[in-house]
Amino acid sequence: MNLWKISGIVLLVVGVILLVYGFTATDSLVDSASKTFTGRYTNNTMAYLVGGAAAAVAGLLLVLVGRKR
Repeated sequence: MNLWKISGIVLLVVGVILLVYGFTATDSLVDSASKTFTGRYTNNTMAYLVGGAAAAVAGLLLVLVGRKR
């Protein structure tokens, strides 16, 4: 296993953890109130969701494509 695939696996795991944390944060009282009054989630929740998705996609690409030797 080369460094690119290991980095991809780490990014994929971190991305999934951030996504799970973001999705559970959407059910919190603060986010529910924010969604009710403003129509969107708080900035922190959006950062977890967007960052997690980006990390998961980048990790998946590194695992699948990676750098071939």
